[in-house]
Amino acid sequence: MTPLSKLSIGLLLTLAAGYTDAIGFVLLGGFFTSFMSGNTTQLGIDVTTGMFDHVATLLALILFFFGGGLTGSLLAHWNSRWANASVTALTGGYLALALILFSVGIPAAIALLFLAASAGSQNAILRPIGSARLGTTFVTGTLFMASQELARTLVDKNTNPVWIQHLAVWGALLIGAVWGAIVHAKFGISALLLPLTLYLMLCARSVWVAFRAQ
Repeated sequence: MTPLSKLSIGLLLTLAAGYTDAIGFVLLGGFFTSFMSGNTTQLGIDVTTGMFDHVATLLALILFFFGGGLTGSLLAHWNSRWANASVTALTGGYLALALILFSVGIPAAIALLFLAASAGSQNAILRPIGSARLGTTFVTGTLFMASQELARTLVDKNTNPVWIQHLAVWGALLIGAVWGAIVHAKFGISALLLPLTLYLMLCARSVWVAFRAQ
């Protein structure tokens, strides 16, 4: 089982991912900023149907997600003590850049590429702890692991309900997406200030933990 303190932070990050992805999906007219499996499937369809304007947007989203994951992972390996703080700051920085660019009139197809970069880097914030995949921006594998662990529980009569933690991660993404859609409908792009605040708070917490470890 994953420790409750780590699980709580992971659930918050996953909730933020669902929240942000829902807003990006609405503003981009049906493209994801964190679900690259969906974007890749859509890319294949649009290539065959000649929707080359969509192809360019999808390729850019995939590239920025990859770049965000790369920079986040490099930072995470740069200094283990400051890994969480630096990657969380990077994730928030990408999100802030997307918010600023969109607010000053840069088209969504360009400004929100940095939401994809933010989603990519977020996956490097938390290292795998226990069995739950924490803080990730995609949960297909997590949902399968929930079903796999439930099967083991039923077959082996295991009283350790690991599958519930996996389902909690999936549920966090769902709740975040619902919340993001609702808040965006009311406040527009300013809704992104909420996950940005969360990243800042988590970054400050990570800095405090790093200083205590000295």
